[in-house]
Amino acid sequence: MDRPGQTAIALARAGLVALAAPVLAGCNMIEGMFFYPDRVQYTRPADYGLAHEDVTLTTADGVRLHAWWLPAQGVAAGTVLHLHGNAANVSNHLPLVAWLPRAGFNVLMLDYRGFGRSEGRPTLDGVLEDARSAFAHLRARRDVDASRLIVFGQSLGGATALRLLAEGAAGVRLAVIDSSFASYRGIARDAALQSIVLAPFLPLALPLLPGPDKDPVTALARIDVPLLFVHGRADRVIPFKHSERLFAAAKEPKRLIAIDRADHMEAVMRPDVQSQILAAMREAVR
Repeated sequence: MDRPGQTAIALARAGLVALAAPVLAGCNMIEGMFFYPDRVQYTRPADYGLAHEDVTLTTADGVRLHAWWLPAQGVAAGTVLHLHGNAANVSNHLPLVAWLPRAGFNVLMLDYRGFGRSEGRPTLDGVLEDARSAFAHLRARRDVDASRLIVFGQSLGGATALRLLAEGAAGVRLAVIDSSFASYRGIARDAALQSIVLAPFLPLALPLLPGPDKDPVTALARIDVPLLFVHGRADRVIPFKHSERLFAAAKEPKRLIAIDRADHMEAVMRPDVQSQILAAMREAVR
C-alpha cells in the first residue's frame, strides 16, 4: 500500500498538469483540481485489529455518504471526527488514525461525496456539507458523549474542519489541524508557480476559485475552541508557511507543532508527535 502522503503528492502533481485545459476552456469546474478520489480498498480496520461499523449518512442536499465508525478500545475518553485529505478514500487514510481507538478515542472517518463508497461528485462547498452531516451524526449517537468531541482535519480536511467550526462548535473541546492551507487561491498559486506550463494561466484560474470569504484563515476569526496545528517543515504539497499563517490568525489557546524533515501528513505517523497530540486531546476532554 502506498503511504497516504505519497499518494497525495503523486495525485496532486497529476492534477496540476490537468489544470491548464479547463482554464483555457473557461470551465467553471476548476475546483476539481482539489479532489483525487478513488474507490480502491487499500486497508481495512481489521488489518489494525480494530472493530468497525459501516455507517450511511444522508446530507441535507440528498447525497448518501459512507463512513467508518471505529469504537474506542476500552472506555472512550472522547470522540474524534476525522476529515481526510483530498486523495483516494478512507481506507487509504486509515493508517493516519488507526492509533486513536487503541488510545481510547472513538473515531468517525468520513468519505466525502464522490470518494470511496459515497455518492455524488466533490465540490468544496459540497465537502463542507458532508462534514456538517457527519458532525450532526456524531452529536446524535447514543454511544457518544456529545460534550467531548474533537475534530481532526488533515490537508483539505483541515481547511474543511475550520470552515465547519466557524459555523458552530457545540461540544468540541479541541481541533487538530494537520498539514492544511490558509486559502484556496493561495495554495493553487503555490502549486501552479512550480510549473512553467501552468504559471501563465494563474490570472485566469484564480478568480474561479473561492475567495477570501470562504478561506480557512478567514474562518478562524469565528472559532473559539482550542487549536492544535501540526505541519512538517519539508512538506512538498502544502508549504509550511500556510500553517504559520493559520496559527498567526488563530485565537488563543493555540499551539503549533512544527516537525523538521517531515513531508505532507508524515508528522502524525511519528510516535513522538502522536504522543503530543494524545496529551492535548486527553487534556481537552478531561
